[in-house]
Amino acid sequence: MSVRLGLMALLAEGDSYGARLRSDFEERTGGTWPLNVGQVYTTIERLVRDGLVEQAGEADAEGRIAYRLTAAGHAELDAWWTTPVDRTSTPRDELTIKLALAFTAPGVDVAAVVQGQRTATLRHLRDLTRLKRGALDRAEGTGEGEQDGEQGLPWLLVLEHLVFAAEAEVRWLDHVESTLSRHARRTPAGSRRAAHDTAGDAPAHREGTHA
Repeated sequence: MSVRLGLMALLAEGDSYGARLRSDFEERTGGTWPLNVGQVYTTIERLVRDGLVEQAGEADAEGRIAYRLTAAGHAELDAWWTTPVDRTSTPRDELTIKLALAFTAPGVDVAAVVQGQRTATLRHLRDLTRLKRGALDRAEGTGEGEQDGEQGLPWLLVLEHLVFAAEAEVRWLDHVESTLSRHARRTPAGSRRAAHDTAGDAPAHREGTHA
């Protein structure tokens, strides 16, 4: 998530200062990506440096300084709205890296790693589903409390994205488990141990060759 562009999107709606930008950002995204005030002000300083944001006036009685988008800032924000998010650079994913390494790491029970993760992801999915039901009720005004469709809809969309992502992760873990099972049937346990032993001996063997 680009905090920089997120703050610019909020400033496009009107002048604002750091603490308010932080609370608006967290409210609009349901607190999924919490910010600290220092992060907000550091981002604003960089936006000012780059000519995308400027101070909107003098500090108020409480010492708060409001900021606004410049013409260049509006242009960059307009380009963001109309440009698809780049998916060609795959971000590092801890679970993917963990399982990829576990396959070849001696002494690691990969099936147990997969099972433990599936249990945690299903628990997370249940929590998200419960939150989604509440958000849906509020967005439609059918639950307890006031209807907040306009403000509640963004949070509902964020939750649905997280639900879809958790469901996809469970499906992927099922696939990993099936792959593990097929691999185990084709590869005798003795061969796997020999492969690990060979891999573990390889560096020493190469060092001996060079000597």
